[in-house]
Amino acid sequence: MTREEEKVLDGEAGPGLKLAMEILVKLGDIFGAEKLIPVESAHVSGISYKTAGDAAIEFLRELKELGAKASIPATTNPCGFDERLSRILDLPEELISAQRELVSSYEELGLQRTLTCVPYYQHRPEPGSHLAWAESSAVVYANSVLNACTNREGAPSALAAAIVGKTPDHGLHRPENRKPGILIHVDFKPKDEVELWSLGFLVGKICKDKIPLLEGLKGLADWELKGLGAAMASGGMTALFHLAEAHGEPVAEGIEEEVSLGKEDVLSTIEGLSSSNEPDLFFIGCPHCSEEELELIASLLKGRKVGKGVHLWICTSRYIKERRPDLVEAIEGAGGLVICDTCVVVSWVERLGVDTVATNSPKAAYYLPGLSGLDVRLMSLRECLRSACTK
Repeated sequence: MTREEEKVLDGEAGPGLKLAMEILVKLGDIFGAEKLIPVESAHVSGISYKTAGDAAIEFLRELKELGAKASIPATTNPCGFDERLSRILDLPEELISAQRELVSSYEELGLQRTLTCVPYYQHRPEPGSHLAWAESSAVVYANSVLNACTNREGAPSALAAAIVGKTPDHGLHRPENRKPGILIHVDFKPKDEVELWSLGFLVGKICKDKIPLLEGLKGLADWELKGLGAAMASGGMTALFHLAEAHGEPVAEGIEEEVSLGKEDVLSTIEGLSSSNEPDLFFIGCPHCSEEELELIASLLKGRKVGKGVHLWICTSRYIKERRPDLVEAIEGAGGLVICDTCVVVSWVERLGVDTVATNSPKAAYYLPGLSGLDVRLMSLRECLRSACTK
């Protein structure tokens, strides 16, 4: 540690900074880091009261009392509801109050009220920059698509990094740890994003802590890459993947294992994540929809209407929702609901009285049954919209 860092650890810069530094030093000791490095930004998870609970509120109260404050740009993950959703779900006042305190506490600590899992659409990190991001889907996108460097932080360590402005130098911050260790041959062409993203979920399960190099996937759009990485991170611990197409030539160095995956492997994965029940709610936006996805949804809904008694929810960031009011108007004019600040996965969606959610997200399909007790049916974006509409 530098002399300046030692002073912070000794409490000379205040108790709030001291506590945050203690968290980072402990983390560094666990992973054998030799030093702390500056980070450009932090992204903090654990914003939904449903998943974070009272322990998070108490921890934030302590940090505020100690005078802690973010020293670098720091963004926040989705919370448990937006204002319209709180009314639709008829949430009790104690839940609303607790959630509002949680969000307000993060703001008082100097974090931005972004409330999205796709902060990179609003604040795009430079290639090669070092970050301290929690939220698995944002981490894998930052590493794999943006070529930034971040480990898969937990909420406390990301918050500590936001306060100190540094993170331990280990893991994916080190160039030698970013090389692929397993080659995945994709022996089929996915017909839609559900097959592509379910392939990602399977890759995550297979790779465990190895970094995959995928061969056989070409010409993927940004939103498809976003969902591919999110699925990998949900299926396993993947925080970085490489595409052979991007390398231009096969990368043999460091490859310890090769696996071939075909369509039957992916269809089996879809079956394992999916219910055959008829859905009550159609949900797109896990991770939050990009502008490109909203454009696609609006175009597919043109001239159509969501069926009576059918729920079609589209989750996106407030930044994108306010940036494209024309798309929001088109989607809601067809009977859909564009929701920001939250995600169905971390909301109290079970209070809606539905039994089965249809979604194109394997990540949502994996987490919703455990968090909300609902069945999930995997359907592509196009299938969801077609099934939700009367014509």
